[in-house]
Amino acid sequence: MIEFRNVTKFYPTPHGRKVLLDNFSMTIPAGAKVALIGRNGAGKSTMIGMISGIVAPNRGRILRTGTMSWPMGFSGSFAADVTGRQNTLFVARIYGVDGAALMEFVEDFAELGPFIDMPVRSYSSGMKARLAFGMSMGLGFDWYLIDEVTSVGDTAFRKKSLDVFRNRLNTVGLIMVSHSTTTLRDYCSSGIVLEAGRAVYYSDLEEAIHQHEQNIASTRLG
Repeated sequence: MIEFRNVTKFYPTPHGRKVLLDNFSMTIPAGAKVALIGRNGAGKSTMIGMISGIVAPNRGRILRTGTMSWPMGFSGSFAADVTGRQNTLFVARIYGVDGAALMEFVEDFAELGPFIDMPVRSYSSGMKARLAFGMSMGLGFDWYLIDEVTSVGDTAFRKKSLDVFRNRLNTVGLIMVSHSTTTLRDYCSSGIVLEAGRAVYYSDLEEAIHQHEQNIASTRLG
């Protein structure tokens, strides 16, 4: 379960305060597959960050039950000056899991070869995504937070990744940000639409997508 209790989030700008959430309350049940939908700058990545705990609300509280993944796509996930192996073993210690077992899974899954023992700063963006995805699948979170992750690797690797991810999603929750409605329809069944400092939950993903499209259309007409 993820519960928002009177959450407000804003940022100061040269033109005044930009409000992303205003006294927002709702509960997302365990196992839900939720799309975060909104125009650029609406606060989707910020909301993912607040759920994960890396971004603090200005007011209110967010309560979580179960383990949360880091936001997949978040570039700050790794210590760049140490190796992929060292990053993996460090994460294992943080989450209290067997380091050797996680390392074995990540080495096999991520297919980084000798790069696993090279500094992460030498990795391409695709290699970083492989490492992050391998670690998150190896840890087995209760909630996965996905923020505009792009497909990486060759066709065989993408298929393997999707097969593992889809299987894992049978028993866990998902909060996903993507500008692709096709991707959202593939993984999500409900949605939260962010617009002008408000967030509205829709139990039907199609209703959420329709509302977002109406929001965009009304701006163009105006």
